[in-house]
Amino acid sequence: MTQLALFEQEHATGPQGLRYMPEFVPAATEQALIAHITELPLKPFQFGAFEGHRRVKSFGFRYDYTEQRLVGAEPIPRWLHGIAHAVEAFGDLPEHSVRQVLCTEYDVGVGIGWHRDKPHFEKVFGLSLGSACKFRFRRRMGDKWERFTLQAEPRSLYLMDGEARRVWEHSIPGVEQRRYSITFRTMKRDSGTRG
Repeated sequence: MTQLALFEQEHATGPQGLRYMPEFVPAATEQALIAHITELPLKPFQFGAFEGHRRVKSFGFRYDYTEQRLVGAEPIPRWLHGIAHAVEAFGDLPEHSVRQVLCTEYDVGVGIGWHRDKPHFEKVFGLSLGSACKFRFRRRMGDKWERFTLQAEPRSLYLMDGEARRVWEHSIPGVEQRRYSITFRTMKRDSGTRG
């Protein structure tokens, strides 16, 4: 037994509230979505004075780390409407429940550190495009970490709700091939947003 094993244990079934669907979109749709994302004015992810290596574009709302609040962004573009409705159907949500969309490009070697999405958001869906990634989860259990890893394949969709959304942190280690993702978020009722 390694020393690391004393401090970690792998969760067998995954966090409560995590749903996953492989092949959520066909390959032709994946290529069309990637083409749209590559045409966006993507910019390095900003969090306060720091700059992340992944490049992003927000629609609907974006979180301003300087002001520590949600601010308005460009409306969700028409080319995302159909896929947003399909995501809402997957989550058993009424149309127009998705209020925020984030398009992200991960170059080779780029990932994202441990975090939870901002509390202004409720359900979080992620569409994985271009290449697979290891979508890692962890939660503290006493003096140990409980962990789970989901292999998010291209064209797959995940939903984080319940404990997966509020209790577990998630991260993505540096990807081996360029990857794109589209994150769709619903809002908490008390998020302070209008419209």
